[in-house]
Amino acid sequence: MAVDGFRVESFEHAGNARDVYRRGNGPGVVIMHEIPGITPEVAGFARRVAEAGFSVYMPHLFGQPGREFSVPYMVGQLARACISREFSVLARHESSPITDWLRALCRHAHAECGGPGVGALGMCLTGNFALALMVDASVMAPVLSQPSLPFGVSKRHHAALHLSPEALATVKERSQSGCPVLGLRFTHDPLCRKARFDTLRRELGSGFEAIEIDSSPGNPHGIARTAHSVVTKDLVDEEGHPTRVALERVLSFFREQLIQD
Repeated sequence: MAVDGFRVESFEHAGNARDVYRRGNGPGVVIMHEIPGITPEVAGFARRVAEAGFSVYMPHLFGQPGREFSVPYMVGQLARACISREFSVLARHESSPITDWLRALCRHAHAECGGPGVGALGMCLTGNFALALMVDASVMAPVLSQPSLPFGVSKRHHAALHLSPEALATVKERSQSGCPVLGLRFTHDPLCRKARFDTLRRELGSGFEAIEIDSSPGNPHGIARTAHSVVTKDLVDEEGHPTRVALERVLSFFREQLIQD
Protein backbone atom coordinates (compact mmCIF):
# COMPACT_ATOMS: atom_id res chain seq x y z
CA MET A 1 0.00 0.00 0.00
CA ALA A 2 1.14 3.55 -0.71
CA VAL A 3 2.11 6.04 1.99
CA ASP A 4 2.14 9.63 0.76
CA GLY A 5 5.64 10.91 0.07
CA PHE A 6 7.39 7.53 0.37
CA ARG A 7 8.61 5.12 -2.26
CA VAL A 8 8.41 1.40 -1.59
CA GLU A 9 11.29 -1.02 -2.02
CA SER A 10 11.59 -4.69 -1.15
CA PHE A 11 14.37 -5.95 1.09
CA GLU A 12 15.08 -9.64 1.51
CA HIS A 13 17.24 -11.43 4.06
CA ALA A 14 17.38 -15.17 4.76
CA GLY A 15 14.41 -15.78 2.50
CA ASN A 16 12.22 -13.17 4.23
CA ALA A 17 11.21 -10.24 2.01
CA ARG A 18 9.38 -7.17 3.32
CA ASP A 19 8.40 -3.80 1.95
CA VAL A 20 10.48 -0.87 3.17
CA TYR A 21 9.18 2.69 2.89
CA ARG A 22 11.92 5.09 1.81
CA ARG A 23 12.27 8.86 1.88
CA GLY A 24 15.06 11.43 2.09
CA ASN A 25 18.80 11.68 1.60
CA GLY A 26 21.76 11.57 3.95
CA PRO A 27 22.78 9.12 6.66
CA GLY A 28 20.43 6.18 7.08
CA VAL A 29 17.87 5.91 9.88
CA VAL A 30 15.80 2.74 10.30
CA ILE A 31 12.42 3.56 11.87
CA MET A 32 10.51 0.61 13.34
CA HIS A 33 6.87 1.52 13.69
CA GLU A 34 4.63 0.85 16.66
CA ILE A 35 1.38 -1.06 17.03
CA PRO A 36 -0.87 -1.01 15.04
CA GLY A 37 1.32 -0.11 12.03
CA ILE A 38 2.49 2.76 9.84
CA THR A 39 -0.27 5.16 10.86
CA PRO A 40 -0.39 8.75 9.58
CA GLU A 41 1.30 9.86 12.82
CA VAL A 42 4.16 7.40 12.35
CA ALA A 43 4.55 8.47 8.72
CA GLY A 44 4.55 12.10 9.87
CA PHE A 45 7.40 11.42 12.27
CA ALA A 46 9.35 9.63 9.53
CA ARG A 47 8.88 12.67 7.27
CA ARG A 48 10.33 14.90 9.98
CA VAL A 49 13.39 12.68 10.19
CA ALA A 50 13.84 12.76 6.41
CA GLU A 51 13.36 16.52 6.28
CA ALA A 52 16.08 16.86 8.94
CA GLY A 53 18.59 15.44 6.46
CA PHE A 54 18.37 11.65 6.77
CA SER A 55 17.52 8.69 4.56
CA VAL A 56 14.58 6.96 6.21
CA TYR A 57 14.12 3.20 5.95
CA MET A 58 10.77 2.23 7.47
CA PRO A 59 10.02 -1.49 7.18
CA HIS A 60 6.44 -2.71 7.13
CA LEU A 61 6.24 -5.08 10.10
CA PHE A 62 2.48 -5.41 10.71
CA GLY A 63 -0.80 -3.63 10.02
CA GLN A 64 -1.96 -1.76 6.92
CA PRO A 65 0.33 1.14 5.92
CA GLY A 66 -1.48 4.47 5.99
CA ARG A 67 -4.49 3.25 7.99
CA GLU A 68 -5.69 5.54 10.78
CA PHE A 69 -5.26 4.49 14.40
CA SER A 70 -8.27 3.04 16.19
CA VAL A 71 -8.61 0.91 19.30
CA PRO A 72 -10.09 -2.12 17.45
CA TYR A 73 -7.31 -1.89 14.85
CA MET A 74 -4.69 -1.69 17.59
CA VAL A 75 -6.13 -4.64 19.52
CA GLY A 76 -6.30 -6.77 16.39
CA GLN A 77 -2.69 -6.10 15.39
CA LEU A 78 -1.47 -6.62 18.95
CA ALA A 79 -3.16 -10.03 18.99
CA ARG A 80 -1.48 -10.91 15.69
CA ALA A 81 1.93 -9.86 17.02
CA CYS A 82 1.46 -11.90 20.18
CA ILE A 83 0.98 -15.14 18.24
CA SER A 84 3.56 -14.39 15.54
CA ARG A 85 6.76 -16.41 15.58
CA GLU A 86 8.69 -13.23 14.71
CA PHE A 87 7.80 -11.47 17.98
CA SER A 88 8.56 -12.89 21.43
CA VAL A 89 6.46 -10.48 23.47
CA LEU A 90 7.08 -12.07 26.88
CA ALA A 91 10.76 -12.95 26.56
CA ARG A 92 12.82 -11.21 29.25
CA HIS A 93 16.30 -12.35 28.20
CA GLU A 94 15.88 -12.97 24.49
CA SER A 95 15.23 -10.66 21.54
CA SER A 96 12.44 -11.23 19.02
CA PRO A 97 13.54 -13.24 15.94
CA ILE A 98 12.60 -10.33 13.64
CA THR A 99 15.67 -8.45 14.92
CA ASP A 100 17.93 -10.65 12.76
CA TRP A 101 16.17 -9.31 9.64
CA LEU A 102 16.28 -5.77 11.01
CA ARG A 103 20.04 -5.97 11.63
CA ALA A 104 20.47 -6.99 8.00
CA LEU A 105 18.39 -3.98 6.96
CA CYS A 106 20.64 -1.72 9.05
CA ARG A 107 23.72 -3.10 7.31
CA HIS A 108 22.03 -2.56 3.95
CA ALA A 109 21.13 1.04 4.84
CA HIS A 110 24.69 1.72 5.97
CA ALA A 111 26.12 0.27 2.76
CA GLU A 112 23.81 2.46 0.68
CA CYS A 113 24.19 5.70 2.66
CA GLY A 114 27.73 5.50 4.03
CA GLY A 115 28.91 7.57 6.97
CA PRO A 116 29.82 6.33 10.45
CA GLY A 117 26.67 4.23 10.74
CA VAL A 118 22.88 4.35 10.87
CA GLY A 119 20.26 5.36 13.37
CA ALA A 120 17.70 2.86 14.65
CA LEU A 121 14.52 3.98 16.38
CA GLY A 122 11.91 1.62 17.74
CA MET A 123 8.65 2.50 19.45
CA CYS A 124 6.28 0.59 21.69
CA LEU A 125 6.46 -3.11 20.74
CA THR A 126 9.58 -2.43 18.64
CA GLY A 127 11.17 -0.03 21.15
CA ASN A 128 13.66 -2.47 22.64
CA PHE A 129 14.68 -3.70 19.19
CA ALA A 130 17.11 -0.80 18.88
CA LEU A 131 19.16 -2.42 21.67
CA ALA A 132 19.28 -5.75 19.84
CA LEU A 133 20.36 -3.97 16.66
CA MET A 134 23.31 -2.42 18.49
CA VAL A 135 25.00 -5.81 18.38
CA ASP A 136 25.78 -4.89 14.78
CA ALA A 137 28.48 -2.24 14.35
CA SER A 138 26.45 -0.49 11.64
CA VAL A 139 24.11 0.96 14.29
CA MET A 140 25.51 4.15 15.80
CA ALA A 141 22.40 6.00 17.04
CA PRO A 142 19.92 3.73 18.86
CA VAL A 143 16.71 5.32 20.18
CA LEU A 144 14.17 3.53 22.37
CA SER A 145 10.79 5.30 22.34
CA GLN A 146 8.45 3.89 25.01
CA PRO A 147 10.09 0.42 24.80
CA SER A 148 7.32 -1.97 25.88
CA LEU A 149 8.76 -5.48 25.58
CA PRO A 150 8.61 -7.74 27.37
CA PHE A 151 4.99 -7.04 28.29
CA GLY A 152 4.64 -6.49 32.01
CA VAL A 153 3.10 -9.65 33.41
CA SER A 154 5.39 -9.47 36.45
CA LYS A 155 7.79 -7.07 38.16
CA ARG A 156 10.69 -8.84 36.48
CA HIS A 157 9.08 -8.32 33.09
CA HIS A 158 8.58 -4.59 33.81
CA ALA A 159 12.32 -4.24 34.45
CA ALA A 160 13.61 -6.52 31.69
CA LEU A 161 15.18 -5.40 28.41
CA HIS A 162 14.11 -8.15 25.95
CA LEU A 163 17.80 -8.85 25.36
CA SER A 164 20.08 -11.85 25.85
CA PRO A 165 22.94 -11.60 28.37
CA GLU A 166 25.44 -11.89 25.52
CA ALA A 167 23.80 -9.08 23.57
CA LEU A 168 23.58 -6.94 26.71
CA ALA A 169 27.33 -7.31 27.23
CA THR A 170 27.91 -5.98 23.71
CA VAL A 171 25.43 -3.14 24.23
CA LYS A 172 27.15 -2.14 27.47
CA GLU A 173 30.55 -2.08 25.79
CA ARG A 174 29.34 -0.10 22.78
CA SER A 175 27.38 2.41 24.89
CA GLN A 176 30.64 3.38 26.59
CA SER A 177 32.67 3.60 23.39
CA GLY A 178 30.90 5.99 21.05
CA CYS A 179 27.40 4.52 20.67
CA PRO A 180 25.21 5.92 23.49
CA VAL A 181 21.53 5.00 23.84
CA LEU A 182 18.65 7.50 23.98
CA GLY A 183 15.38 6.52 25.68
CA LEU A 184 11.99 8.27 25.78
CA ARG A 185 8.94 7.57 27.93
CA PHE A 186 6.01 9.16 29.76
CA THR A 187 6.32 8.78 33.53
CA HIS A 188 2.95 7.06 34.01
CA ASP A 189 3.01 4.85 30.93
CA PRO A 190 1.83 1.40 32.12
CA LEU A 191 3.54 -0.31 29.17
CA CYS A 192 6.96 1.24 29.77
CA ARG A 193 7.50 1.69 33.47
CA LYS A 194 10.26 3.34 35.44
CA ALA A 195 11.75 -0.06 36.28
CA ARG A 196 12.85 -0.60 32.67
CA PHE A 197 14.66 2.73 32.54
CA ASP A 198 16.17 2.01 35.96
CA THR A 199 17.63 -1.17 34.47
CA LEU A 200 19.04 0.78 31.54
CA ARG A 201 20.60 3.32 33.88
CA ARG A 202 22.14 0.58 36.01
CA GLU A 203 23.47 -1.43 33.08
CA LEU A 204 24.60 1.38 30.75
CA GLY A 205 25.49 4.15 33.20
CA SER A 206 26.59 7.30 31.39
CA GLY A 207 25.91 5.53 28.08
CA PHE A 208 22.17 5.94 28.57
CA GLU A 209 20.34 9.25 28.17
CA ALA A 210 16.77 9.22 29.46
CA ILE A 211 13.97 11.63 28.62
CA GLU A 212 11.03 11.00 30.97
CA ILE A 213 8.05 13.28 30.40
CA ASP A 214 5.77 14.05 33.33
CA SER A 215 2.33 12.53 32.78
CA SER A 216 1.27 12.53 36.43
CA PRO A 217 -2.16 13.89 37.37
CA GLY A 218 -2.11 17.68 37.33
CA ASN A 219 1.14 17.95 35.34
CA PRO A 220 1.77 21.48 34.03
CA HIS A 221 1.29 20.58 30.36
CA GLY A 222 -1.97 18.70 30.78
CA ILE A 223 -0.52 15.47 29.41
CA ALA A 224 -2.91 12.58 29.88
CA ARG A 225 -1.94 9.87 32.32
CA THR A 226 -2.58 7.39 29.49
CA ALA A 227 -0.03 9.05 27.17
CA HIS A 228 2.24 6.50 25.51
CA SER A 229 3.54 7.45 22.05
CA VAL A 230 6.09 10.22 22.59
CA VAL A 231 6.92 11.20 18.99
CA THR A 232 3.72 10.12 17.23
CA LYS A 233 0.17 9.91 18.59
CA ASP A 234 0.83 11.89 21.79
CA LEU A 235 3.17 14.46 20.24
CA VAL A 236 2.06 18.07 20.79
CA ASP A 237 3.89 19.95 18.06
CA GLU A 238 4.21 23.25 19.90
CA GLU A 239 7.43 25.04 20.78
CA GLY A 240 8.45 24.32 24.36
CA HIS A 241 6.11 21.37 24.85
CA PRO A 242 7.99 18.40 26.37
CA THR A 243 7.09 16.07 23.51
CA ARG A 244 8.34 18.58 20.95
CA VAL A 245 11.55 18.97 22.98
CA ALA A 246 11.92 15.18 22.95
CA LEU A 247 11.42 15.06 19.18
CA GLU A 248 14.04 17.76 18.68
CA ARG A 249 16.45 15.83 20.91
CA VAL A 250 15.99 12.71 18.78
CA LEU A 251 16.90 14.68 15.66
CA SER A 252 19.92 16.29 17.31
CA PHE A 253 21.03 12.88 18.59
CA PHE A 254 20.97 11.54 15.04
CA ARG A 255 22.98 14.55 13.86
CA GLU A 256 25.60 14.11 16.61
CA GLN A 257 26.05 10.41 15.94
CA LEU A 258 25.67 10.16 12.18
CA ILE A 259 26.83 13.38 10.52
CA GLN A 260 30.57 13.77 10.24
CA ASP A 261 32.12 17.22 10.35
